[in-house]
Amino acid sequence: MTDVELTTVGSNDSKSAGNVYVTDAPTEVELHRRFSFFACLGLAFSLLNSWTAMAASLSVVLGSGGQVAMVWGLVVSAVGTMFMVVSLAEICHVFPLSGGQYDWTFCVAPLRWRNGLSYAVGWAACAGWISLFAGGSSLCMQFVLGCAAIFNPDFAPTNWQSFLLFLFFPLIAALLNLFGVRLLPTVDRVAYFLGMIGIVVVSIVLLVCSRGRYQSAKEVFATFNNATGWPDGMAFILGLLQSTLGLTAFDAASHMVEEIPQPAKNAPRIMIIAVGLGSVTAWIFMVVILFALSDFEAVAAAPTGPLLQIYYQSTKSLAGATCLVMFNLLSMFLAVQAVNTVSSRMVMSFARDRGFGPLSSYLAPIHPKLMVPAWSVIFVTAWVFVFGLIYLGSTVALNAILAAAIVLLQISYMVPIATVLIRGGETAYAGHTRQWGLGRWRRPINIGALCFGLLTSVCFVFPPVIPVTGATMNYAVVVLAVVFTICGLLYAFDGRKKFHGPLDLEERLMINKAE
Repeated sequence: MTDVELTTVGSNDSKSAGNVYVTDAPTEVELHRRFSFFACLGLAFSLLNSWTAMAASLSVVLGSGGQVAMVWGLVVSAVGTMFMVVSLAEICHVFPLSGGQYDWTFCVAPLRWRNGLSYAVGWAACAGWISLFAGGSSLCMQFVLGCAAIFNPDFAPTNWQSFLLFLFFPLIAALLNLFGVRLLPTVDRVAYFLGMIGIVVVSIVLLVCSRGRYQSAKEVFATFNNATGWPDGMAFILGLLQSTLGLTAFDAASHMVEEIPQPAKNAPRIMIIAVGLGSVTAWIFMVVILFALSDFEAVAAAPTGPLLQIYYQSTKSLAGATCLVMFNLLSMFLAVQAVNTVSSRMVMSFARDRGFGPLSSYLAPIHPKLMVPAWSVIFVTAWVFVFGLIYLGSTVALNAILAAAIVLLQISYMVPIATVLIRGGETAYAGHTRQWGLGRWRRPINIGALCFGLLTSVCFVFPPVIPVTGATMNYAVVVLAVVFTICGLLYAFDGRKKFHGPLDLEERLMINKAE
C-alpha cells in the first residue's frame, strides 16, 4: 500500500484503524459534469481576468515602481507564476481531486505530517479564495465610484457608502450561483469571449484615439516611480502585487474536477493555458494603456481611479471613457461570480472532509433541488461581507484585501510544491500512474516556484507606504493572524481527532481518472 492508499468507505464516524481511515462522505447528492473543457477554460480565464484585474488595481503599482513595475514586473510575476502552475499541474494530473492544494498536500506528504499540513493548507486555500472574492468585489465597487466621480468631480463617497456598494456585487454573484447554476457554463463561455473582445476593442480605441500623442518608448518601458517611502528595490517588489493578483487563483480548474470531463487530463491543461493567456493579454494591454496615457501625474491623483482617467485622456470624452470601462466592470463582475463558484466548491470539499469542525455537516451537502452547495455559497458570501468592514476604517483597504488573498493562496501553493521537492517525485507519486511528468526539470521548476512564492508572500504583508499610520497599515497581517489562529485552535480541539484528509480518496481518484 502506498502512502495515499488510506481511505475506504464505511460508517458515518471517522475512525482510525492503523493507517486506514474508515469514513463516509456526508453528501448523498453529487455534482454533475456540466462544464465542458472550453466552459471550464472560460471560467478559469474569466476568473483570472488578468487584463482587467491589473488595470483595475493600477493604484497599487503607480507609486510602487510605476511603468517599470507594470511592464517588467508583470514579466517577473508571469515567470514565477508559471513555475508555480506547472509544478501544481503535475500534481493535479496525478491526483485530480476537488480539494486541490489540501488534497494534494495530504497525498504527497509523509504519514506523520499529512493531517496537520493538509488541514492548514485547506484553511489557507479557503481563506485565500474568500479574500479574492472580496478583492474582486472591491474592484467592481471602484469602477462604479469612478464613473460617478468622472461626471461629478465633487463626489466624495463616505466609507459607509463604499461599504454598502461593496456588498452589492457578492450578493448578486451569490444569487446567480444559488438560483442560476444551469446558466453558469454559458455565463463562463460568455465571460471568456467578452474578455477577449474587450481587450481587442479597448486597445484599438485607445490606440486610435491617442494617435499622434503616444508616450515615448523610454517613458513606457524605463520610467520608474517610487512614492512609497521604501527603497526602490522594495517598492518594485511591492508593485508586483498588481501583476501577481492578475495571475493568482489559477488553481480554479482543480476545484472543478467533479464537474468537467477527463479531469486528470483537462484540469492541468486549463490551469497552464489560463496563466499563459492571462500573462500575454495583460502584458499587451498594460503596454497599450501606457502608450495611450498623456499625463502620469493626473492619472496617479485622479479621484475617478487611474484606469478611467487614462480612458478619458485618450478619448477626450466622458461618455467614451465610461463606455470603455463597462467592458472592465462587466468582466470583473463575471470574475466575481466565478470566484464565488470556485470558492464555494473549495469550502464544500474541505467541509466534506470535516475541515470546518461542527460546521462541516452544514457546509458539505449539495442542495437536492438547487444542485449546488447552497450553504457553502452563503458561507463564503457572508465572510466577504465581513471583509467589507475594513472599508469603514482603512484608506488602503484594497491593498490589505488583495495582499491577504495572494499570500494565503501562495502559502497553499507552496506547501505541496515544497513537499514534492523535498521527498522527490518518485517517492511522492509512488504507486500512481502518470501520462506525463516534469522529469529532470521538476527540481529547478519547483525551486523557482518556491523562491517566487516566498519573496512575494513575505513582502506583500509589508505596509504599502511608510511611515505607517493606523489608516495606512497593511491589515493583511491581521487577516493572516486571525485565519491561522482559528485554524490552530479548531485543529487542536476538533480536527486532530476528526480530520483525516480526503474521504473516499481512492474511489474519487479512480472515478476522476477514468472519466
